[in-house]
Amino acid sequence: MQVNLHDAKTHLSRYVAQALEGEEVVIAKAGRPLVRLVPVAAAPEPRRGGFLEGGAVLGADLKADLAAAIDGLFG
Repeated sequence: MQVNLHDAKTHLSRYVAQALEGEEVVIAKAGRPLVRLVPVAAAPEPRRGGFLEGGAVLGADLKADLAAAIDGLFG
């Protein structure tokens, strides 16, 4: 659907709702398309640190090897 700029300003909430339902809404001025209303993709959930805490157990040898590697890198 194409609507003129004045109508879009008057009925913006209606056109936003239609765009959210999947209808293409194009806003035009003097019959020339200017912009298209489209829904914004949902933002991803923020990553949460520590969600695997207690889920994995490292063996003593691996812990020692990692400690040695870290000491070697950062002295």
